[in-house]
Parts: sequence; C-alpha cells; structure tokens
Amino acid sequence: MKLFGIAGWSGSGKTSLVTALLPLFAEVGLRASTIKHAHHSFDVDQPGKDSYEHRRAGAAEVLVTSSQRWVLMHENGDEPEPTLVQLASHLSPADVVLVEGFKREPIDKLEVHRPELGKPLLQCDDPHIVAVASTGPLNNLPVPQLSLDDPPAIAKFIIAHCGLSSARTESP
Repeated sequence: MKLFGIAGWSGSGKTSLVTALLPLFAEVGLRASTIKHAHHSFDVDQPGKDSYEHRRAGAAEVLVTSSQRWVLMHENGDEPEPTLVQLASHLSPADVVLVEGFKREPIDKLEVHRPELGKPLLQCDDPHIVAVASTGPLNNLPVPQLSLDDPPAIAKFIIAHCGLSSARTESP
C-alpha cells in the first residue's frame, strides 16, 4: 500500500483534487483510499445519537454499522494522536492511499499551489514534495510542474511515481 500526500495551503484545492483523482484511479482498476487530518474540534458524532451517548458514557471505541457502511470511532483520551502509519494500518488493502493534511510527514507529496493566494511554495522547505500542481506557471522548480486543471495528468504522474500498475490498459 503506497501512501502519497497531497499538500498545500488552506483554500488551495487539495480536497477538490483528491475527489477528482479518486474516480480516475478507479477507472484504471486501482483501489484508492484516503486519510484526511482534520482540525481539533472535528467530530463525526452528534449529541442525541446512541453512539454519542455510548462515547459520553465512557466507551473507548464505538463501531456503528449499517448495510451501507461502518465507522469505528476511537477515543484517544490521554493517548498521543496516532501516527500516519498507525492510522494507515487500520485501512483495508488499497493500491494507493491519498493523504491530505499531514504536510509534515516524511512521505512523497504533490503540492497544490495557487499563486493567486499569495502564499509561498511549500516545496522550498519540504524535500518530500516530488511535484507541484499549479494554476499558473512557476519558474525554476526543481520538481515537475503539473497543471492543477488537468487531473488525468496528475493521476498518471502519481501512478508512475508510486510504481503502480493499473488493472486495465487504459490510462486516466
């Protein structure tokens, strides 16, 4: 299972890119999963729901299931936040895991950059950024530059970079 990061400043389009890439991987027969780091106040549970009451009463883990999906909620409590590798170990096998929001992790990443936001490139300070997808041309990059408006080319880059072979002969 290959971990590949999507990094960028808030508002740069990381989530939009990830959601554009996922069906392109599926089209060529690759199974893709995602890990998304969220802000501290993030919660999938709602007051008044049974699962919320279970957690509030002290359950260390609550697994909620239906015929369509299941979700496991684990309370960290006094434990440190799990590492990316620990989190990935909970996933079912996949060809690639797109990782959003762990920009300091030492995994290969593609930076999503919008010059119009006026933010500096992360690539300058992160040796793990192996390419930049941008809305406009950038000068003197030591890594490949891709167009943020061309998700199929970005998918091809990630597939090649990760050494993945698609189950089908077509390419995204």
